Amino acid sequence: MHRILTGTPQHSNGALTVVALAQEADVPRNALTQQHPDLKNDFYAEVRQRAQPAEAELRLRKQVVKLKELRAAGRKELSELRADREALVRVVHQLTLENRQLRQHAAPTAVLRALPTQPQPPADPAILE
Repeated sequence: MHRILTGTPQHSNGALTVVALAQEADVPRNALTQQHPDLKNDFYAEVRQRAQPAEAELRLRKQVVKLKELRAAGRKELSELRADREALVRVVHQLTLENRQLRQHAAPTAVLRALPTQPQPPADPAILE
């Protein structure tokens, strides 16, 4: 326990957990959790008493903050996209109505001309094989 708390672990990664404590003591984890809960409780009491968050905890807290910011940005973007979608649906509906009205008011004898299209290049015979 002393080696982990002083930051000089020899057999574990030095995390302030029961798993690291068991590795440091070279005993199975369940030996601490089931057979010696008093040692586990003492260890956690000592960790709480120091009240200094571990480096991993600080790193994870920073990552949580970044992820919350990303999530908020994603929610904002999703909201904007939904609003854009609604506007586009209204525009398509309006254009459909206008197109229908124009077709109804077109003279029945009106001549429709097809606009010329650009010629397509011949297909490459090597591609067809």
